[in-house]
Amino acid sequence: MKIAIIGYGKMGHMIEEVALSRGHEIVATIDAGDAFDLKGADVAIEFTTPATAEENIRKAWAQGVPVVSGSTGWDAAALIDEDRRTHDKQMLIWSSNYSVGVNIFFEVNKLLAEEMASQPQYTPSITETHHIHKLDKPSGTAKTLAEQIENLLPSLQGGAGSRLQIESIREGEVPGTHEVKWDSEEDTIIITHIAKGRRGFALGAVLAAEKLV
Repeated sequence: MKIAIIGYGKMGHMIEEVALSRGHEIVATIDAGDAFDLKGADVAIEFTTPATAEENIRKAWAQGVPVVSGSTGWDAAALIDEDRRTHDKQMLIWSSNYSVGVNIFFEVNKLLAEEMASQPQYTPSITETHHIHKLDKPSGTAKTLAEQIENLLPSLQGGAGSRLQIESIREGEVPGTHEVKWDSEEDTIIITHIAKGRRGFALGAVLAAEKLV
């Protein structure tokens, strides 16, 4: 598989390392200010910024290249819907987090929320901690966790009276830690995912690219 990497920072370099280790070829690496040429690419993997993600995806589409995007902090829903309506084959995969472990964590989060739907004495909250370079706050993963809980507990949705709080912490070079807490007067239940590095995110993105192509 021939891959173009859009966004050649730390994450882009890790994606390159993982892709090469799986026998793929990197045909282009594009960073801010570079010519946007995806000639020869079967797929592009895009990890940039909330301000540039949609433009990058549209540029790739214009060259007939499908995209795996991991940029967070922007609303990808409309573009995903446009992809479904206007393209004969899938041209976009977007996720707030490509880590295999995080996606298992998402499933655990939903199971716990289902159980808590009949236990109103518990109040949920989320804490996410990331490195100081992360631009979006709260993280896309935290937003996904919150949406899962809110979908199963409609009483938490919207309004000033929402009980679901997200605390965002930015410190050091923390790859990413997410904690979901359910607190009551009697006890507290906590589930936590701790990323040890960027490799898990990169692997998930490459696996998604393999599926897309």
